[in-house]
Amino acid sequence: MQNINVSEQAVQLEHTKKRNPKKYLKLITTVSTFGGLLFGYDTGVINGALPFMSKHDQLNLNAFTEGLVASSLILGAAFGSLLGGRLSDKQGRRKVILYLAILFLFSTIGCVIAPNAAIMVVFRFLLGLAVGGASVIVPSYLAEMSPSDRRGMMVTRNELMIVTGQFLAYVCNAVIGNVFDDTGHVWRYMLVVATLPAIALWFGVAVLPESPRWLASKGRIADALKVLQTIRDDKTAQEEFKEIKANMQAEQRIDKITLKDLKVPWVKRIVLLGAIIGGVSQLVGINSIMYYGTQILESSGFGTKTALIANVANGLIAVIACIAGMYLIGKINRRKMLLSGLAGVTVVLIAIGISAFAAAGSSILPYLVLSLTVLYLAFFQGAIGPLSWLLMAEIFPVRMRGMGMGIAVLFLWLCNFIVGLFFPSLLSGIGLAGTFFLFALFGFLGIIFVAKNLPETRGLSLEQIEENFKMKA
Repeated sequence: MQNINVSEQAVQLEHTKKRNPKKYLKLITTVSTFGGLLFGYDTGVINGALPFMSKHDQLNLNAFTEGLVASSLILGAAFGSLLGGRLSDKQGRRKVILYLAILFLFSTIGCVIAPNAAIMVVFRFLLGLAVGGASVIVPSYLAEMSPSDRRGMMVTRNELMIVTGQFLAYVCNAVIGNVFDDTGHVWRYMLVVATLPAIALWFGVAVLPESPRWLASKGRIADALKVLQTIRDDKTAQEEFKEIKANMQAEQRIDKITLKDLKVPWVKRIVLLGAIIGGVSQLVGINSIMYYGTQILESSGFGTKTALIANVANGLIAVIACIAGMYLIGKINRRKMLLSGLAGVTVVLIAIGISAFAAAGSSILPYLVLSLTVLYLAFFQGAIGPLSWLLMAEIFPVRMRGMGMGIAVLFLWLCNFIVGLFFPSLLSGIGLAGTFFLFALFGFLGIIFVAKNLPETRGLSLEQIEENFKMKA
């Protein structure tokens, strides 16, 4: 292990013109979460763009290629989430976020000028690499920059920025779709808006510091301390610096769990639990609404322009519910909250299916479907969304977090991809009612699985959670 003693010269820093640590942390949080905003906008903008791509027949889309255009980003995100974390371990969090900002900009421009579906799919996949990388690196960067007493708030801010990005995408879709409907290339205007936050992300991150924990892991101890003293008061910086050194020494003594250890019952159980939590969170159909909400409302009876405006309600309730969920996580037990969320979305999915079947052709159906999708999003974004990511982080002990989170997140993205790819075909084949009944089936299976297998983790240390899994194996 490299010697991590710090000379007196390295410890003594100039305190003149020192930044205010709290204000600097706010700047770091705001700028870095532009990655989450881009994540949200790029996944949400397709919601309003697809009807115009198909309407004017510019990309020659059918039900399957519509799904391919929407889901190619998600497939890219699955790979981006795997590659992004490893690249940031080697190159640094800040540097890789800069790379992602360039990739966001380049791939967005490629989507805007795409002449056909094939080129669109290629650039959407590249955009997905940036989305997936941001989904892993931005929360990691925030966690490593934040004080322990503010870590939950700072990290979950990224989730809030994601749903805010989706909401802004729906607003832009509604405005652009209604104002420029006659231009024929209205979807290109919707997509190009995402270049603005990409440029802002690049310029913003260029002036931010690197993660002190990453610097320390590379032996750049003096640099790590300098960063800490710009984002903490002097006493806290010194105490946290000692903790970082102690953690580095402790981590070297930990035997990491590998894929070979999946034969061990408790390891297999915890990895399976993480993967299914991630998968079920997508298979209940959340992204059918986030990606295809406009088409769902069109299928129920709204016109395209009206559906674009009505879909803004979905984005708004997602933001409000996410804020409420962030508050409730600290007040309610995880298991109870997740089961309540799954029960809520399952009941609403069944209600949407029954409404689409019983009230087909009725003038009240579109308003009924809109009301129920808003209720669905309240249950999902208020419980399942934030809890899924939190639980996947909590159930894995330190020595298996890398492998466990990698498998769980990959499974989450792949299930997301499947929903995005096949939803238009399902809508065309078995209709709105049949599709939502299918999502409800996954919700019902999720309730049974969580009730039987998920232990309570609130208030427990990672070591206690690990011990509970070992005892039940």
